Parts: sequence; C-alpha cells; structure tokens
Amino acid sequence: MQTHIVPVGFDYDRLIAPLVREQLDVDRVILLEGAVGSEANVEYSRHLAEKLEKDYRNLLGAETESFVVDDVYAYDEAFEQAFELINDELDAGNEVWVNVSAMPRTVSFAFATAAHSIMVEREGERDRIHTYYTVPEKYLETELAEELRKQVALLESLKDGEDVAADVDERLETALDLLDEFDERGTTIGAKEIDGSHIVELPVASFSNVKPFEEVILFLLGEHGEFESVSELAQELARELGEEYTDSFRSKVIYNVDRLGPGGKGYIEQEEHGKSYRTRLSRIGELWVRSHSADEREHDLL
Repeated sequence: MQTHIVPVGFDYDRLIAPLVREQLDVDRVILLEGAVGSEANVEYSRHLAEKLEKDYRNLLGAETESFVVDDVYAYDEAFEQAFELINDELDAGNEVWVNVSAMPRTVSFAFATAAHSIMVEREGERDRIHTYYTVPEKYLETELAEELRKQVALLESLKDGEDVAADVDERLETALDLLDEFDERGTTIGAKEIDGSHIVELPVASFSNVKPFEEVILFLLGEHGEFESVSELAQELARELGEEYTDSFRSKVIYNVDRLGPGGKGYIEQEEHGKSYRTRLSRIGELWVRSHSADEREHDLL
C-alpha cells in the first residue's frame, strides 16, 4: 500500500500530475495543511486542498486525510510531526512517498530531514521511503510581471487619449510600484523574525544508526543539557545506571561520545575549555532525543 504525504501550499499541478503521469499506485494521500500568510492566502490554500482531495479520489481512487501543521515556520515541531507520521505509516506496512514541492521551506526541509533520519534508523526499510520534489514547467510570477507591463503600456495610452485620467493615474501608479518592487526584490519581500532570529537553521542528519549505549548517552544529555566534561557525564551516567565508576567505564563513555561527536555521527558537539571538553547535544541530536519517546530508554546495553 502506498501512502503519499503531500504539503498543500499554492501549487496544484505538481502535487498531482507526477502521480498521474507516472501511473503510481496511490492508495492513500495525507494532505499537510497549515495557515500561511494573509487570510486570502489561507482561503486560496484551502480551496486547492479541497480540489486536490476531490481529484485524488476521482483520478487515482485514493482515500485522503488532512493533517494540520500547527506552525509552518516552527522547524522542530514540524520535524517531530513528520518523524511520527512517517514511522506510523511504515509500522502499518505502507510504502511512504514524501512530496516536498510546496509549503514553506521549513516544513519541506523538516519532512525531508525526518525521512532521511528514519532511513538511517530503519536501514532494512529504506526502499519503502521516498522523498521527492517536482520541478514546475514554468513559474507564473514572471508572466504576471509581463502582464503588468502590458497593462502599464495600455494605461499610458488611455491616459493620453481619453478622459479617464483619475482612474488611470491610480492604476498606473499602483502597477509601476508593483513592478519596481518585483524588479528590485523578487517574489518575496522582507525577512521575518522567527524565535529571535531571521535564520532557521536546518541540521544535517547522521548516516549511521544509533547503538543502545549511545542512546543512553543522548537521553542523558537531553535531560541535563550540558556537562562540563566527559568525565562529569560519565560519572552521572554511572549513577543513573547503578554501575561503578571505573577507568574502564569512563573509557567506554569517552569512546562512545567520540563516535557521537562531530567526527562521527554528529549528534554531540563539544567545546574545549582548559583540559576538558564541554559536551552537549547538537541540533540534530536534540531532534533525535525529542523524536524518541521516553519508553524507548529500556535498552540492552552493549
């Protein structure tokens, strides 16, 4: 059974055309919906979602389900939702296709990175996870701009020959302002601040699976945030596991922290201070901990 996860933005053709043209066996479609921009934008997006839902059913015979992304600019929340959604589909025995062509980039990248992370963790099922993007044949923005230029020329002609100067002046001024803005700044304007920053950083997932003892270390860092040294981390881990803190145990922790660090899987980052290394989770490490439930902490330690 094929499940397609499709983000609904301001596109139609590239969310359904590839499925029809490639003659894919689409059994189920999950439409990702979220409020983007003005009320008019939201209404337009909802209209497209309704149209897509009808055409998925009529053209492909697929059942559809809506899934609401609460905040389309909150990368961490979108990643967590994607991680759970894709895993649920795989657990149900379904093949999962993730379309990242539409919606804000935060949602697209969150779903793509989550799919990548799951491919790493579920190595034997990688052939059942697909992330894809469809290139449009053309973008309408340039055609809209060209049409505005033609309207400007028409309005200028009307202004010279007819007694509609007041209306033409207003239309001409508006059109020229839009063209100036388009020519200078493209199709998007400004930079919105999200959580105190104008940059939403997107982490890169590890290419290696996480071993049981490594999981324990990651969960511990998730609980405590940061340790001043690897030795301090090892001491706390020994207390939590009820083990004796020995040189052998400390060496085991150091070895696994190295494997999880920047030169290994990238889930941990370290900052040198004096003879020690301040140790904490990296961004992808934080996402890994966030995406794995507490009951997964029952491990058979190495």
